Amino acid sequence: MVAELVRRVEAATPAGRDRALDALRALAIGGVVLGHWLVTALVADSGTVRVASPLRHLPWLVPASWIFQTMALFFLVGGQSAVMSHARARGGDVTYRHWLGTRTARLFRPVAAVLGLWTVVAVVLLALGADSATVFALAKLVWSPLWFLPVFAALTALTPLVARLHPGWPLAVVALADLVRFGLGGPAWVGWVNLVAGWLVPYCLGAAWARGRLRTRTTGWTLLLGGAAATAALVLWAGYPASMVGVPGAPISNQSPPTLAAVAFGLAQCGAALLLLGPLRRALSRPAVWAFTALANLSAMTIFLWHQTAMIAVTALGLLTGRLLPGLHTVPDGPAWVLARLAWLPAFVLVLLMCRAAVEARRPAEPGGA
Repeated sequence: MVAELVRRVEAATPAGRDRALDALRALAIGGVVLGHWLVTALVADSGTVRVASPLRHLPWLVPASWIFQTMALFFLVGGQSAVMSHARARGGDVTYRHWLGTRTARLFRPVAAVLGLWTVVAVVLLALGADSATVFALAKLVWSPLWFLPVFAALTALTPLVARLHPGWPLAVVALADLVRFGLGGPAWVGWVNLVAGWLVPYCLGAAWARGRLRTRTTGWTLLLGGAAATAALVLWAGYPASMVGVPGAPISNQSPPTLAAVAFGLAQCGAALLLLGPLRRALSRPAVWAFTALANLSAMTIFLWHQTAMIAVTALGLLTGRLLPGLHTVPDGPAWVLARLAWLPAFVLVLLMCRAAVEARRPAEPGGA
C-alpha cells in the first residue's frame, strides 16, 4: 500500500515542479507547530486552566525559539509561488479576480470548520458553568495563530504591485517604525504597521526569487551572515529580546508586532533556506521522501489550524485521570517539565492525525499546485 501511494504521488508530480519549495513550506509549518507545542503550557490550578510559557521560567530555552519561529520561510515561499502562479494565470488569460479568489479560498475555506467547532465548544463549556477565563484562554490558543491568514491574503492580493518591490523598502519601514516607538518614545500603535511591512520583506524576497533576481548561494550567504549579525547586534546593544516568540510578561515582544530584530532574524532564515535548496532537491529526488513531503503539504493548512486543538484535547483528556500530569498540566518551571512535554509530543501528533483524518476524508493523495 505504501509503495503504491509513493508511486502514485511520484507519477502525479509535474516534471518541472521545484520540490524544494514544498519542503520549505513543510518545514515552516512544522516549525510553527512544534514551537507552539513546546513553548505553550496549559496549567491546571484550582479548577481553572491558564496559559503559561516555559520561556518565562527557563530562559536557557530561548534558542528553541530561533529554531521554531519559521514564519519567514512561509512568506518567502508564498511570495515565490504567488508570483509564479500569477505569471501563469496571466499567460493563460485567467482574470486577476479568479486567480485571487482561488488562492485565498485555499486559505480561508478550511477555517470555517475549526472556528465552527470552537464556537460550539465555547458555548457548551460556558453553559456547563466552566470558568469564563479558562474558556477564553483555550479559544485564544486556537484563534490567535490565525493572524497570519489575513496578512498573507493581503500580500497575495498585492502581488501584482509588490512583485518588483525591493525588500529594502519594507525593511526601512520596519526600522523607522521601531525608531519612532522605541527610540523616540512614540505611540506603541505605530509598530502595527510592521505586521504588514515586516512580513512583506521575505515575501518580496520570494518575488525576486521567482523573477530570477537572486543568486541563491551568494544571496543566501549574504542574508544568513548579515541577518544573523544584525539580529545579534540588536539583541546585545539595542535592547531587543533574544526570544523570537512572545514571552508573557516581557516588556517587548519580537512578534506582536514584528520588530526589526525579528525581521533581521527572518532574513537570516531565508538565507539558510536558499543555501539548503540544493541538498533538499537531491533528497527529494527520492520518491519516498518526496511522497512524505507532498502529503505533508496537502495537509499543511489542516495541520496549522488543528494543532492547538490537538494539544488542548490531550490536556483535557489528561484531566479525566483526576491527577495533574507532568508536562501537561504543571507549571513549566524546570528541566523535568521539558522532558515530560517531549514525551507528550507523540500523543499530540496522534490526535492531530485523527483531526486530519476527520476533516480531510476522501481527499486525493496527490501534490497540490503551487
